[in-house]
Amino acid sequence: MKKSVSLLIALSLICGMNVYAQETMDAYKYSQSDLHGTARFSSMAGAFGALGGDISSMTTNPAGIGIYRSSEVVATLNLSTMKAESNWSGSKADQSKTKFNFDNIAYVGYFPTGNYSGIKGWNFGFAYNRVKNFARNYKVSGTQRYSLSDYIAEITNDLSVNNSGYTGVNLWLTDNYNPFDAGYNPLSVAGYSGGLIGSEHPSQKGGFYNPFSDNTGFWPIQRANLEVTERGAIDQYDFAVATNISDILFLGATFVLTDIDYTYRSIYNEDFGSGDYSELYNARNTEGNAYSFNLGAIVRPIDYLRLGVAYNSPTWYKLTDYNYVEAASKIKDDNISVYSNAAPNDYKLRTGDRWIFSAAGILGQYGLINVDYELKNYKTMKLSTSDGLEYEANDRIKQDFGTSGTLRIGTEAKITSQFAIRAGGAWMNSPVKDHVKDATREIFVSGTIPHYTVDRGTNYYTVGFGYRFTPQFYVDLACIYKEYKEDVYTFSNIYYEDKGDIKTAVASVPSSMKTKTTRLALTFGYKF
Repeated sequence: MKKSVSLLIALSLICGMNVYAQETMDAYKYSQSDLHGTARFSSMAGAFGALGGDISSMTTNPAGIGIYRSSEVVATLNLSTMKAESNWSGSKADQSKTKFNFDNIAYVGYFPTGNYSGIKGWNFGFAYNRVKNFARNYKVSGTQRYSLSDYIAEITNDLSVNNSGYTGVNLWLTDNYNPFDAGYNPLSVAGYSGGLIGSEHPSQKGGFYNPFSDNTGFWPIQRANLEVTERGAIDQYDFAVATNISDILFLGATFVLTDIDYTYRSIYNEDFGSGDYSELYNARNTEGNAYSFNLGAIVRPIDYLRLGVAYNSPTWYKLTDYNYVEAASKIKDDNISVYSNAAPNDYKLRTGDRWIFSAAGILGQYGLINVDYELKNYKTMKLSTSDGLEYEANDRIKQDFGTSGTLRIGTEAKITSQFAIRAGGAWMNSPVKDHVKDATREIFVSGTIPHYTVDRGTNYYTVGFGYRFTPQFYVDLACIYKEYKEDVYTFSNIYYEDKGDIKTAVASVPSSMKTKTTRLALTFGYKF
């Protein structure tokens, strides 16, 4: 006899700390930034820590605007093409996207004091920069032995052992009963109410299982597909001041305001053959704002050498998440589906701080070179509720993340007094610890999104040129190539201890992915 069950219930959920608590990968995602700014700055891979003299230097070492001897206004346009290529156990997939943005506008005002020594001038600057563009699509497609249903069943059984009340009856969502409001794990609720997991005895604790497995204990996944769409950006507004002391010492400070608007959409499905399938759809919108500050100094001991140091503080975010989930399944003739809207979840994030050490050589009127080395401490990221109560994830942040080092090199050669060519490169290692990269420890996720990526490093290669039409008006063009390597997990490995030995309860096979972005930046500048 054919049996069909359909639950279509729009819910307003109370998202407490234990329901939609943020996790380590959420903190890391919002702590990253891209190479951004003017075309000249970008064409030299952002290596301006000791060089200065470019408006975008206020985002790293604000002492750099103290080099200015005139006022300036600039605007930058960007055209970018992104392609994400994945390989899941030999099964390849790729997605691409092209986007046009207005990513930078800035102003520096120069106010000389008339002194021949001491404080010779004050410079004030404002800049808008899009420091992170989230826009990309990616897809992984392949197969693996374990199913998402195994993962959800395992974590739900574990919660049944460690928490009272995790039964099928308690997790079954109805018109009159909302298990989310009771504080149950939202992925367990979506999985059970959507038919991704079953229960041997719904009125008793535990006993959750993968209903797609056959009596041989084999999980016959014929195909699994994950498609992710990301949109949004992190926008930054810089207010800077710098001074020139005897043309030897330059000091600067920047106060930074930040806005974030991020949208994540994912759909994951598993095909078990004969028309049987499971599907999980997630949507998350994140909005918020933040503040931070930068301090910097540049010393010019001799005409052809400059040394710089800068400190960029943590960014203090106030964020709000809006979550939505759908789960559906078909097993033989049984069809089950459920969807849910979640009430806004407010929380706070403090990112890590960073130090930048720089050296620049000035080769007269012929060219220049700058080298930056940046250290960013990701293990000091911290998540808390809107009331300031820390999440348990902070302990895992300290275990899973370390310090990231970035080397940036940029050079410029003046072919004529009007025309210059530039090139640069930046190499950023991943702050993720080896046990996360090697998947030897479970990664906890927030809400109903089990998927995550693991950073494996980023490289930039840049070229560009500039042409000065008049002493006042100029145009710069840059081409920036970025390669970002990641591993994509549809869900985490889960381990358990048996008589002192660590064994695998659920294993997830990662897909390797490269996101290749090519960006053209065009800057128009005017000095006065």
